[in-house]
Formats: sequence, structure tokens, C-alpha cells
Amino acid sequence: MKIAEHVESTDGFLSKLSLYKALALIALAQQGKQPSPKLLENCIQELPKPQLGEPRDLNALRMQPAQDDVLTVAQTLDKLLARDTVQVELIPEKKGLFLKHVEYQVTSQRYKISVYRRYSDFDVFHEVLLQRFAYRVVPALPPKRMLKGVLTSVSEREFIEGRRRALGRFINLVARHPFFSEDELVKTFLTFSGSDVQTKIRDAYKKTGDEFMTNRIATLAKEYLPTDIQAQFLTSRELIRNIHNSFHKLRDRAEKIAERSKENATDLLMFGKELSTLGSDTSSLPSLASSQSTWGTLRQSLKSLSVEFAVLSDKAAQQGRREEDDVVEKLNLFLDLLQSYRDLCERHEKGVLHEHQRALHKYGMMKRQMMSATVQPKEQASVEQLESRIVQQESAIQTMELRNYFSLFCLHQETQLIFTYLPITSHILGAFVNSQVQGHREMGEVWNELQPKLGCLFGGNNGLKPPF
Repeated sequence: MKIAEHVESTDGFLSKLSLYKALALIALAQQGKQPSPKLLENCIQELPKPQLGEPRDLNALRMQPAQDDVLTVAQTLDKLLARDTVQVELIPEKKGLFLKHVEYQVTSQRYKISVYRRYSDFDVFHEVLLQRFAYRVVPALPPKRMLKGVLTSVSEREFIEGRRRALGRFINLVARHPFFSEDELVKTFLTFSGSDVQTKIRDAYKKTGDEFMTNRIATLAKEYLPTDIQAQFLTSRELIRNIHNSFHKLRDRAEKIAERSKENATDLLMFGKELSTLGSDTSSLPSLASSQSTWGTLRQSLKSLSVEFAVLSDKAAQQGRREEDDVVEKLNLFLDLLQSYRDLCERHEKGVLHEHQRALHKYGMMKRQMMSATVQPKEQASVEQLESRIVQQESAIQTMELRNYFSLFCLHQETQLIFTYLPITSHILGAFVNSQVQGHREMGEVWNELQPKLGCLFGGNNGLKPPF
């Protein structure tokens, strides 16, 4: 560190003179002297030379993992959420002579830009993202179409709205991912405003290739992995599977709560309408009831109560929307991430690992054929061809082994990402409690305003049962 203080550098680079000066100071330090530029002034003929060792020692040093812990994903949930917030809004349908399609306005807070995307654009983006980052958690897309002839026009609107929400969750998880968010592919999707974004996305991938080809430590991944990586993977996978199941049940309950709020809104509105119907009845009372009955006066007052019940209905509907937007959506966001992790585990086992095992099996068959060829004389060309295939297979196996270790490396990081997202539980619970507090307070205010108005209908007891 003291040597670096005595050597001038520009933007981290040394001039030839500064390099010689640094080497001379290293030589003085190796002699047990305190490195100082003043000592160099005493060197009349030539500067002292440091002992650098053999070149192979430097090569071995180069192959050691870097001092920074590249395996650890140093993130917090707040940092991930602050990376970007992307709004996906439905814009009016464009109808042609024979078809209609849905288009979305995608607005990135990070890039301060809005672009227009169709579902097919999301589909191509997802396909290329999965090719580029096959060893990462890539959230799934919602289905493009609903089943024909099964759903009504009302549920078609619900389907389109549900798909919009799912696309919003997808792009936010991608835009906040510590590795995706800095990739040119994601930036292109969020900012390119040209006419053919799908071609632009495919071209961006062709220029880079998959992550294994571009990650600087991909071929060294094995050096960074802990020795018990397989045991850690199995333990984490089981724990995350249990978390996924529990959150799935929480989401189902939250959906039912939101649905009940919407049903309550409908019931309150209909209750008020029935009161209005009673109050609007202009039928004359029969003579036997008209002398002592207060129904005529009571009937006129009922009509005005429908206004309060309409307000109550509106408050209940707002409560349902808050529960859906603030609670159910957050649960769905985390569930999408958990499901993508389970999909990644399957890709690891059925993809890279399975292909590696198949390659080893194929290599074993080639070796047996080669042994058979050495025992039983065959044409020289045939033997040479077999030898060439064996060399090619050995190279393929080596690449697959490197990819397998890199897949484990990425899987280890993505597991950390899942645990980084777990504090979202407190966000969900906070949103749930706040929605209930706000909803009950607002409805309570309306009920309290309504109660005194019942005095004119039921006298001083306001509809309460009179004491015996």
C-alpha cells in the first residue's frame, strides 16, 4: 500500500517510468528497507531489481479465485425493489376488419420512458431471455388465450385483466433481478420504440450468446463452489418447496377475503335498492290500516337511505380492490418467483445434468468400440474417424462439466435471491392489516353517520329493541 502511494498513476494505469519506479521500490522492500523515493536517489548506476519468482508461479496465482466473494449475492429486498418499477397498462383495443388484439403500455421508472408492447413481444422476449439466462430464475408468462367456448364475455374481460397483472409481475421481477436488470436484452425491451422490437431482441442475443459464454468466471465456477454444494441445494430446495406451498394457501385465502369484500359491496348496493323500491311504492293504504299505521311516513323515509347504502357499497368495493391490489398481487408476485425457482431446479436436473450423463454414456460406448477396433483389424480410415469422434466427445464432455458447475453456481446465487425476497412477507402482512384498518374505519364512519338518521323512522331507540 505504501509503494502505491509513491507511484503516480492515471485512471489506474502506470506509465513506463512509474512501473520501473514501483519495481525498484518492491526490490528495496524485499531487502528489508522502508520503501521511499529518497532511497532511489542514491542509486547512481541502476535501479535495484525485485525478485519476481518463476512465471509458472504467477500463472498459478492468476488461476486462484478473486478475493471478492463472487458467489454471494449482496442484495437486500429494498435494493432490489428500488432497481425499477414497471407499469403495464392496457390500452384500447385496435380492431381491424377480421381481428382485434390487445396492446400494453409499458413504462419503466428507471429509464423514464413508455413503450408499446403486444403479448407476442413479451413472448419473444421471454423465449430469448430463457436462452440467454438458462441457469437463472426466469418467471413464466401467463397463457396467451383462454379456452374457447367455455368462458363468457365477462370472464374474457377478467382474463385480459388477469393477464395484464401477470405480465406486470413478470417484467418487474425481471427488471429487478440483479443480473437481468443490467443486461442489454432487458434494456432493449424496456426502451426500444422502433417498429420491430422482436427482431431487435433476437439480434441483441445473437451478439452476446448465453450467459456461460459471457460470464468472466463461468469456466472457473467449480473453484468457487462449497464442497457440500449438492447437500445445500437439496436442503434449500425442500425448504423453498414448503414455503411455496404455504404461500400458495395464503394467496388462496387472501383471494377469498377480497372476493367476499366485493360480494359485500354488491349485497349492500342491492339492500339499498330494495329499500328505495319500498320507498318509491305509491300504492294507497287500505282503510283498515291507514288510521293507525305509520307506514306511509316510514315508507317515504326509506327511499333516502339508499344513498347511504350506495356509499357503503362503494367503500366495500374499494376495500376489495385494496385487498386485491396490495395483498393478493404481492402474494402472486412472490409465488411467481418461487415457481420460477422450482422450474429452474427442474431445468438443472433434466437439462444440463441429464445431457452430461448422456454424453458420458455415449463416450463410454465409443471407447468400447475403439477397444473392439484394436482387437479386430479394421480399415485405418474407420479407426481414425472413430478416434476423431472420441476427441470431439471428450471436448463436449469437458464443456458440459463446466456448464454443470456453472449451473450449480447460478443455482446457488438464485437460492440466495429467493431468501432475499422472503422479507416481502412483512410487506404483505402490513398491506393486509392496513387495508383492513382503513376499510373498517371508512365503513364505520358511514354507519355512524347513518345511525342518527334512523331516529325519524324508529323514534328514540333508533331501531334497537325497547327495554322490557
